Formats: sequence, structure tokens, C-alpha cells
Amino acid sequence: KRTYLDDLMDSSPRPIQPLVPGIALVVLLSVIATWSAGSPLLTSWRIGPLIVGLLLGVVVGNAASDRLPPNLDAGITFSAKRILRLAIILYGFRITFAQVASVGAAGIALDLFMVSSTLILGCFLGVRWLGLDKETAILTSAGAAICGAAAVVAAEPVVKSERHQTAMAVATVVIFGTLAMVLYPMVYRSGIVPLNEEAFGVYIGASLHGVAHAVAASDAVGPQAANVAIIVKMTRVLMLAPALLVISWWLSRSSHADGGKAPITIPWFAVGFILVAGFNSFDLLPPSLVDQIVVIDKFLLTMAMTGLGLGTVLSKFRGLGTGPFKLALALFAWLIIAGFTGSYFLFAV
Repeated sequence: KRTYLDDLMDSSPRPIQPLVPGIALVVLLSVIATWSAGSPLLTSWRIGPLIVGLLLGVVVGNAASDRLPPNLDAGITFSAKRILRLAIILYGFRITFAQVASVGAAGIALDLFMVSSTLILGCFLGVRWLGLDKETAILTSAGAAICGAAAVVAAEPVVKSERHQTAMAVATVVIFGTLAMVLYPMVYRSGIVPLNEEAFGVYIGASLHGVAHAVAASDAVGPQAANVAIIVKMTRVLMLAPALLVISWWLSRSSHADGGKAPITIPWFAVGFILVAGFNSFDLLPPSLVDQIVVIDKFLLTMAMTGLGLGTVLSKFRGLGTGPFKLALALFAWLIIAGFTGSYFLFAV
């Protein structure tokens, strides 16, 4: 069985022609998703092209599943897996180590606690309490703990989940992340939370699901909150790579405990993500070029989400039941309570 290292080191030529039809469909739908996400309504709700691409892919994939020619499958799978890994690597251009250092030891400790505790709690509740499979529990927990939909799709090749499991986890991120994005500014304006604007920005960055959610919520609070929230949130994003390594180790350990012999799968794209973030920290590239790379990376992520949607069969969701949403709700409550507690005692007292 091939590993990620085999895929990385294999330099043998691969046939390109079978991939072209599927990739062309994914590109077309991704362009439509990017254009649609620019509409005033979706922009106001911070619903970006990644989510639109996923939904568009699900609609097309299910509505025309019997009429899509089989020669599209290879390109769609390539987009959902290979292009995804490249996009995660390039995601490192959004972060510098200087940004991480600027939040201080307290901010880094809070992020580390939020990521690790949410992952552990989510896996425990999902598997032991709700009876979910490990894949769904891990994906749902990763989306809540780290960086929303991007964390879900990044964890997918590590846990080797089915596409409908990944899509379900993304759906929970969209629902509860959007809910938090709306509620947090309302709570701050009500004056019931004993946090100043800067401390509330820490709270937002440490507890909201996706980067877009944190940006939107903090911007609605104020400029001080926005500056702090983005840095704290991106520090959580940087923890994606070590989190994937720990997840791979845990899955390998669980497999051994069950009598299996699964080796640790090293997600090399996650290592690449850290290396790129390190490279970006030296400011060797002009800011305009980095901005262009980020735009390209966003489109690649949209392609990956679109490919994921095209391969998602809605009938398989029935087997998952309401468990993933119950888990996401529990983690939503945990993020609110733990994030506030940590932000209050570390930055407000």
C-alpha cells in the first residue's frame, strides 16, 4: 500500500490526459463559485468561495450523478486530494513566525490549550458518548479546534475518511462558525462580557472556527479587536501541522491496540506547510507576489472543496444521523466557555 512518502518520492511520469476532463469541470465550477462568492449577500455573510464550491459540487454531483461520464472521476479525485495537499502547503504564505511571537507566551499557551483540549474532548465525546466513527469525530473536532473547513480537508487524507464524512464535518463548521460570527459582536456590544476590546479580540481568535469567521466577528467589534484576533487565529492555524502529526500517531497507536499494524502516516504536506511559513517569515518575496500566491492558493482550495463536493453522495449522510451536529454543538459550547475563561484570566485580570 502506497504511503504519502511514496507519493512524494515517486518521480515516475504520470498520465495527464485522463485527468484533464475532471479537472476542467472542477475549474469551471470553482470559477463560478469564486464569482458567486463576490456577490454582496455572500460577502456580507462572509461565505467564501470554498463553501460555495463545496455546495455547488454537491448539487452538481448529486443532480447529475448518473449522467456524468466516468472519465471525470480521475480529475475530480486528483483535485480533492493532490491539489488539496498543494493548497495546504501554500497556505503557509499567510503566516509568519513573527506574527506568532507577537501574541506572546500567554497567547500561544491559550491557543495550544484551545486546540489540544478541543481535539481531545471532541474525539472522546464523539467516539465514546455519541458512538461516532473515529474519522467523523476527528474531522468535526479538527474543524472546531484549528481553522474550520481548511482543517477538515487537511485532516481528510490523514484519517482516510469518506467524502461524505468530510462534507458533514465542513457543514458543522459552516453552521456553528457562522452562528458564532453573528453572536460574538452582539454579546460584546451588550456589555455583559467583562473584556475590553483587545481582550475580546483574543477571545475571538482563540475560539471561533474559521479564519473568515474570526475576521468578520472581530471587524464588527473594532480595529483593536481585529488586529489581535487575526494574529491569535493565525497562530492556531500554524498548529495545524503538529496536530495532524499527533492525529496520525494516535490513529497508528489505536490500530496497534486493536491488533492492527498500521504505520504512522506522516502528512508531508503539513511539514511543507510549516516550511513555507518559515520561509515566509524571512520576507524574501515582495508582498505583492505573496498576495498573488495567496489568491492562487485560495482558488486551489476552492478546487479541492469543489472536488470534494462532486464526490459526495447525500444518501450516505443518513448513516451518520445527528451525531456530528450534536458533537459540533458540544464543541461550540466548549469553545465559548473555555475561550472566555482563558481570555479573561490571561488578558483581563
